[in-house]
Amino acid sequence: MLLPVSTLRIAVLLPCYNEEAAIAQTVAGFRLALPDAAIYVYDNNSQDRTCEVARAAGAIVRTERMQGKGHVVRRMFADIEADIYVMADGDATYDASAAPELVRRLLDEQLDMVVGARRSAIEEAYRRGHRLGNRLFTGLLASLFGRTFTDIFSGYRVFSRRFVKSFPALSRGFETETEISVHALELAMPVGEIVTDYGARPEGSQSKLSTYRDGWRIMKTILHLFRIERPVLFYGGFGLFLALVGLVLGLPLAITYAQTGLVPRFPTAILITGLMIVAALSFAVGLILDTVVRGRRENRRLFYLSFPAPGAER
Repeated sequence: MLLPVSTLRIAVLLPCYNEEAAIAQTVAGFRLALPDAAIYVYDNNSQDRTCEVARAAGAIVRTERMQGKGHVVRRMFADIEADIYVMADGDATYDASAAPELVRRLLDEQLDMVVGARRSAIEEAYRRGHRLGNRLFTGLLASLFGRTFTDIFSGYRVFSRRFVKSFPALSRGFETETEISVHALELAMPVGEIVTDYGARPEGSQSKLSTYRDGWRIMKTILHLFRIERPVLFYGGFGLFLALVGLVLGLPLAITYAQTGLVPRFPTAILITGLMIVAALSFAVGLILDTVVRGRRENRRLFYLSFPAPGAER
């Protein structure tokens, strides 16, 4: 039996950095959409009046000194106790009025995460470079981890308590959304996605996202998670590449040996032997690490299952 929404503790989490121009509008929007929710603004070393404006708007203001959105998300998830968590950016770009629909979807289908996929007709709100990067990284994530979302970088998400408390939050910056998506995929969590409007920033608010720097960090995060979560494919692929190189180099030597009974190029033969040894070791490492990863994933899954489903009676 599901509990009514009114009996559940809902926390709105807003990570902020220099959002003086937008944070009051953001807080007001979520206060109107979710009047019973506790709204938290986590300031990340802002150099403007973000804290004062957020506090005046009625938000609970806290700070995280370690710079980067990933650090803020880790702190928010660790500190806040709630049944449902609504996370959005503090720049007033996400549609706060969609929050009740996201929450209702989470509860009705007992999901662990609902993503607010961005839809915008305003070019300045969602730049072409960011859209292209989103599509490329979404396709890459789908090819590496299977099923995925249409907008893996959306900062607008609703989480269950068991998602938040089982999420390790190891990232430091904007790559945290990628880590969140992979966490849901790896534990086979029930998730959903709803298309929401995405608007332009208010005047005076500036984006903190660097297309190339943060894009490179996101790419490294995906490859890092692929190495950790898919060791057989990662190390096995590397071993297969080395083995193929060894075969290509060794084929002429094998033909020469078959015809003459001689091995004319000993340095090449030694190189081929080394490549084959490293390839075999790489395959072995992948198999060993896969056993470790499976055990770790089982422990994470059991910890995740120790929490009740969203909205379920305790």
